[in-house]
Amino acid sequence: MDYLPLIISLVTGAVGGNLTGAILKNLNLGTLGNSLAGILGGGLGGQLLSMLGVAAAPSGGLDLSSILGSVASGGVGGGALMAIIGVVKQIIASKK
Repeated sequence: MDYLPLIISLVTGAVGGNLTGAILKNLNLGTLGNSLAGILGGGLGGQLLSMLGVAAAPSGGLDLSSILGSVASGGVGGGALMAIIGVVKQIIASKK
């Protein structure tokens, strides 16, 4: 099994989570929270899209398209999960 697409998805997920936190300041979870949510979202997003055949498959090689697919799926998945967690956090905080 090739772990490179997963590692790329995790790293770009952390970057995507932090970028989303920087852009959407009201959903920001802090650097650590953004990174953790991004890593989780990047890993899940990368694996989900690879199962659907959209991104690089786990046995994918080192060609440019598989690397770019891992970067895109990880970044988008990380940013999306960070935003979802930020919205849930806001909803919970507003009910107190």
